[in-house]
Amino acid sequence: MHYNDMSFKIPYENESYQSDSHFVIEAIESIIQKAVANENNKIVLNTNLRLGLPMENINKIAGPIVEAWAYETFHDIKDNLDNAYQLVNVEPLSRLDKADVLLQFKKSKSSITANVDVKATAEDIKNSGKGPNITSFSRIRSAYIEDPDFMFIILSLKHKVYSERNHITKLIDGVMEIVKYNAYDLKFLSDNDINYNPALGTGQIQVKDIHYVGYEYRTTWEFCQLLDRKYLNSSRRSFDDWYREAVKNKWIK
Repeated sequence: MHYNDMSFKIPYENESYQSDSHFVIEAIESIIQKAVANENNKIVLNTNLRLGLPMENINKIAGPIVEAWAYETFHDIKDNLDNAYQLVNVEPLSRLDKADVLLQFKKSKSSITANVDVKATAEDIKNSGKGPNITSFSRIRSAYIEDPDFMFIILSLKHKVYSERNHITKLIDGVMEIVKYNAYDLKFLSDNDINYNPALGTGQIQVKDIHYVGYEYRTTWEFCQLLDRKYLNSSRRSFDDWYREAVKNKWIK
């Protein structure tokens, strides 16, 4: 058997998907931009350490903290029923889910659901953001079969951390400040920007450099084929491995 001999389940997305994706990304970036402009982009970390936080290792704890900031920022917008972004629902997703936050927007008479994966990278650490793991190959491949309009948004938040003395406690506070941001639809990232890492389970989809990506508009089916090609081109994967996953996850008829 060969890949091209398979009888695939081919997903067909809604004709409005591309414009829906643009709508969601513009809304997400506008929300973050407003938070930065209003100086609501600082996270203060209080500690009783007299010398403050260990700055050389701060990136190890930044991820969940920045993710929590993003969730609260979206949640505060959602609480305003007349918000300009038409954000109507915000839900935190479990640790083992595909993404971190689920956002739902109202557009005309329909709704759009976006699964947002928050990635924190350091402004002042060289190569921070290079090659982050995004999601499991089999999990994301299956998601697009189950829902051809599945929308997976990568929200890259770049931060810098500094210390300042708290004049009330007389201790050193750590301040984590969001300074740059970008949102991308995984399905539209350029071929060259997507890597496959065979480590961990069925392998991880990675972005080469989350700060510099190109866009290539494609259909859901074209993206599934791209994922398959990345998997099959790995020296540690075979067609038999792919076929086993295809049968297990019902990618073929």
